[in-house]
Amino acid sequence: MPLSDYDFDLPEALIAQAPLAERDASRLLVLDRATGAVAHRRFAEWPRLLGHGDLVVLNDTRVIPARLLGRKQGSGGRVELLLVRPDADVDASGALSGSAEALRWICLGQASKSLRPGTVVELEGGRATVLEALGEGELRVRFEAPGSVGALLERSGRVPLPPYVDREPTPEDRTRYQTVYARADGSVAAPTAGLHLTARTFAELEALGVERRFVTLDVGPGTFLPVRSEDESSHRMHAERYHVSDETAAAVNRARAEGRRIVAVGTTVVRTLESAAGYGQVRPGAGSSRLFIRPPYTFQVVDALLTNFHLPRSTLLMLVSAFAGRERVLAAYRAAVEERYRFFSYGDAMFIATGAVR
Repeated sequence: MPLSDYDFDLPEALIAQAPLAERDASRLLVLDRATGAVAHRRFAEWPRLLGHGDLVVLNDTRVIPARLLGRKQGSGGRVELLLVRPDADVDASGALSGSAEALRWICLGQASKSLRPGTVVELEGGRATVLEALGEGELRVRFEAPGSVGALLERSGRVPLPPYVDREPTPEDRTRYQTVYARADGSVAAPTAGLHLTARTFAELEALGVERRFVTLDVGPGTFLPVRSEDESSHRMHAERYHVSDETAAAVNRARAEGRRIVAVGTTVVRTLESAAGYGQVRPGAGSSRLFIRPPYTFQVVDALLTNFHLPRSTLLMLVSAFAGRERVLAAYRAAVEERYRFFSYGDAMFIATGAVR
């Protein structure tokens, strides 16, 4: 279908620029996956839309302060580096946990002139040397700093807020652009559906007999990229690393065998579970996903989805459209605009499930 079929009108004033004072004070649009019916609620009511025995799966990735500012050695030209992932030759945990050696990362770079191999960037508390241009804006970069790259990021890195948040990050963003259950370092963007959950949410889920498990998917910058080609099948997804533990795989497979619902908190969980699925089972272990979910797609694992509102023409909007139907999703988005919902990362939430509107 034409790419324009994934457009919608959004007043700029509805793009959330900051989080609410309380995480679970967000609004919640509920969409019935089967009928297209819509209801307007508060996120604090979400646990009561679940049932005893439902299995909620969350992404426990942690956003790193991956944005570094510096100057070119010699010319003094301004440079911005966004660390995307450790180089394939560097152990992911070692890259963040304390190696004193210079470490290599795949980065995105911005400068007035292209960053060529050999360019040295002076950073606050360290330096970076461009080793290789990899295409699509990616660079292989070697860092030199006292201690680890992780220590450099904690000292000098900035929270990599999405491009539609039109301000510099604040100290508050260090905690609010992070889920309360974030554990595994590695993402440059938050799994935003999880930003609404609190300790109070978890206590209520437990009281209702809702099971929960975690996966890890390191969210990359590709999550913000629109699909530019009119032939959507030619869009190339950026690879994202994921891991499914033995315990989570067993819990998901057991719930499916018993006919219980799998509720994904966020599109990153959907992509992880669907990438790890095969022959009716979710396989444990690590992997790298380029899975592009768009209509038509047959979901193997996920039955219900908690998500935020997504950008026009984005792969995430296509994923949600595959899950609930493009026309139903866009009608729900129009209703959200009419009701003045807050959109995107720091915005309100949407819950999609069969029989959800009651």
